Amino acid sequence: MHVIDALKQRKSTRAFLDKAVTTAQIERILDAARHAPSAANTQPWQVAVVMGDSKKALEQKLEQAFQGGETPAMDYTYYPQQWQAPYKERRGACAVQMYQALNIQREDKEKRRSQWAANYRAFDAPVALFFFLDSVMETGSFMDYGMFLQSVMLTAQAEGLATCPQAALGEYPQIVKQSLGYAQDTVLLCGMALGYEDTDAEVNHYRTPREDVTSFTRFFS
Repeated sequence: MHVIDALKQRKSTRAFLDKAVTTAQIERILDAARHAPSAANTQPWQVAVVMGDSKKALEQKLEQAFQGGETPAMDYTYYPQQWQAPYKERRGACAVQMYQALNIQREDKEKRRSQWAANYRAFDAPVALFFFLDSVMETGSFMDYGMFLQSVMLTAQAEGLATCPQAALGEYPQIVKQSLGYAQDTVLLCGMALGYEDTDAEVNHYRTPREDVTSFTRFFS
């Protein structure tokens, strides 16, 4: 697959087929993604591949924490404390698109909560990836990690697989670290659902818009 095609076809998939992803496929994806650049070749990524019974056990704990009202506490601040234009409007429009695709009305709090709970199951994908960073690393490694995550998603696209990067899978880091045997002082950045897209699911049919190049670029000569 041409890299431009992979970039344009990649999307956040929220419904997956009950079809296994092989260890060989995952290894090929990570083998390609490890060539992502990092400052001074630090290669700060640490990846947990969670499948089968391990995934079922972990997602049950995460969903129970959410349904029980446990307050999420990520290892870092992901979103701004105060939303401003144009980011506030883009965020709102994104949510509207998703709930419209699911035919969930704004006032239907129960269905909205149920849909959000699906985050903690990685949308029932057969694989959930969790991405860790040693606490000694600083903000620059977040930039390195972003390039690594994009590399994972684009390679998955080339493998015929779908992904959804998820901050929600990092909302209860203590549970994830304890369950997977990672030190509590590591940083859990996020998770990612990985599997085969359910192309019949309406939630996978909408696409969020992107700004034109002219809106965010200035040329100097």
